Amino acid sequence: MAAPATIEYGEGIFAVDTLYDRAQQTAAYVIVEGGRAAIVDTGTARAAPRLLAALAALGIDPQAVDWVVLTHVHLDHAGGAGALLARLPNARLAVHPRGAPHMADPSRLVAATAAIYGAAELQRVYGEILPVARDRIVEVADGATLRLAGRELQFCDAPGHARHHVLVRDGRTGHLFAGDCFGLSYRELDVEGRQSVFPTTSPSQFDPEALTATLDRVLALAPEAVYVAHFGQLHEVARLAADLKRLVAAHAALGRAHRRAGAARFRLLKEGVSALVLEERSRQGWPLGERETLALFALDIELNAQGLAAWLDAEERRRRSSLGND
Repeated sequence: MAAPATIEYGEGIFAVDTLYDRAQQTAAYVIVEGGRAAIVDTGTARAAPRLLAALAALGIDPQAVDWVVLTHVHLDHAGGAGALLARLPNARLAVHPRGAPHMADPSRLVAATAAIYGAAELQRVYGEILPVARDRIVEVADGATLRLAGRELQFCDAPGHARHHVLVRDGRTGHLFAGDCFGLSYRELDVEGRQSVFPTTSPSQFDPEALTATLDRVLALAPEAVYVAHFGQLHEVARLAADLKRLVAAHAALGRAHRRAGAARFRLLKEGVSALVLEERSRQGWPLGERETLALFALDIELNAQGLAAWLDAEERRRRSSLGND
């Protein structure tokens, strides 16, 4: 296949467009050091040939890939791990301890995704999800460090989007690979190079307090750049983090406002997330019209509403459990 769209950021860091939903919507990253490589997130199983072609275009032999690193195990970021590792004979998989069992046996992960999208859509979008041999999985808890030809990759626990989420700090640059915990940032919305962000609260482990704490951790690490899965390298990290905190709080308030809305709850959550998107369009001066903006965010609006619903249900279960223990 032709070499896929690859963006070079310098310091041996490259983004590969995995074409999950559209162009420049979901990225995997390649870090190259001393002729060796690590891949951060994989996209779906259908993206594996694109990543292999990108490695070839960069002059990296599959045998020179030492690590496949997952920020979290949602299938748009981790679904291709098994397929890739089958083609990368020396690579090991680095993943949060909570995510490791799902990579060795992805059946529950696949079932959960099928429950959201349906089995046929799961196969069409994600392809065949292959397991990873347990002896190739390395669990990276908070504070863990790996080396790529002497270049340190440091791991920080980063819950809020998911409990199995990590931040990956590149020891050479101090930059962070943030998966989904630093929100969405679509290049179509840049205004004269000024970037913006919007949180992703997709199911099923959204936790606004934990996500806000993770954003504080990002700020404490003071990176000059953050790489998000959706999509690319971000600067002005403090400004973007402040916007994310405001928007995470707005999502939480939206959820709580409709906590007891019964059968109308999901519709109201979707309408509320759509309104937040359009409010942010006005605030940031996004160049797309209202209809185009809502079309760009269509999948995210659906998933954010689902995530808010799952969070509200989990809060209710905890409330009932605490009452039962009194």
